[in-house]
Amino acid sequence: MMDVAILTGARLFDGERFRDGQALVLEDGRVKALVPVAEVGSSETIVRLDGGILAPGFIDVQVNGGGGRMLNNDPSAKTMAEIAAAHRRYGTTALLPTLITDTRDVTEVAIAGAIEACRSDGGVAGLHLEGPHLAPSRRGAHLAALMRPMAEADVERLCRAAELLPRLHVTLACEQVTVAQVERLARAGVVVSLGHTDCACDDAKRFFEAGARGVTHLFNAMSGLSHRAPGLVGAALDTGAAWCGIIADGHHVDPVALGIALRAKRGAGRLYHVTDAMALVGSAADSFTLNGRTVRREPGAVCSRLVLEDGTLAGSDLDMASAVRFGVEVLGLAIDESLRMASAYPALYLGIEHERGFLKPGCRADCVHLSDTLAVERVWLGGKPQ
Repeated sequence: MMDVAILTGARLFDGERFRDGQALVLEDGRVKALVPVAEVGSSETIVRLDGGILAPGFIDVQVNGGGGRMLNNDPSAKTMAEIAAAHRRYGTTALLPTLITDTRDVTEVAIAGAIEACRSDGGVAGLHLEGPHLAPSRRGAHLAALMRPMAEADVERLCRAAELLPRLHVTLACEQVTVAQVERLARAGVVVSLGHTDCACDDAKRFFEAGARGVTHLFNAMSGLSHRAPGLVGAALDTGAAWCGIIADGHHVDPVALGIALRAKRGAGRLYHVTDAMALVGSAADSFTLNGRTVRREPGAVCSRLVLEDGTLAGSDLDMASAVRFGVEVLGLAIDESLRMASAYPALYLGIEHERGFLKPGCRADCVHLSDTLAVERVWLGGKPQ
């Protein structure tokens, strides 16, 4: 027996544009069709929503933790599923659990955990390894002692993992890898992003040409834009094909800088929301432990600020729905563009647009119902209400 539902009563956004006067037909966990509301009639399969917006579920490329769980503390499939569940209440229906710089053994456990987690339909869409091949000079909250150059064994491990995972995303510093290594990873299907690097603009452009697709949390932990040294920021904004994740939480990047980036990328659709979320998202706790160090919450306007004892930012307390609202309310984005930055653009960046990020026939029935103020009302994962 087929599992069918017709969602109507909200303004439908299909990932590209609003489809006014349309209802969404779901069948067996997929989008079957978009049909005129006038043709819906009455049926027990109809779910009538009370206004607002029905949009594709959000996709988060960078999630370190949630619900009180931190991936580095226990990089198992169970932890990944719990992190995904914690973020689901904020509209995220697919995410990449993100392991920050750690040992070889912990990285191996994380890869195995992600392979297992991706076999279930819990919203884990792959794995993001943010390190250990990063530059100590731009370590941020990572442990510099664990950072190291990429060796042949590392390349082989990542290429094998890319064969077994739906998507493997790695953040690399130009100082710790070679152009040939990036070319090899890209050919193997690894999504390579530059970050935590002090590289020069020309060096970054060579890595983009070699297959790196973008940068991790634009502006943060990277060489900045200066008038004689454009750095990685300059290379990313000047390279039309480069994708850029941004943390729109009011702490990591000033809105003026984000506005400049948005204008630089206008028309290219190459900026997308990430949360860089830590364990406290979806948790009432005020602190957690990261590599033996305490990270604490400090009050903030959009969301709390997470800092180490020395004041260094340590990820974020941001959820994806709040990032969408920040885009509209603070950055002045149109609602449809901020929604695209949370669903369509990350799907296109990861190359999963035929499966996720859109509400079009054949796509997964991952949906979020938002109120008129962009608060999450309901979530569907594979057509099932959560």
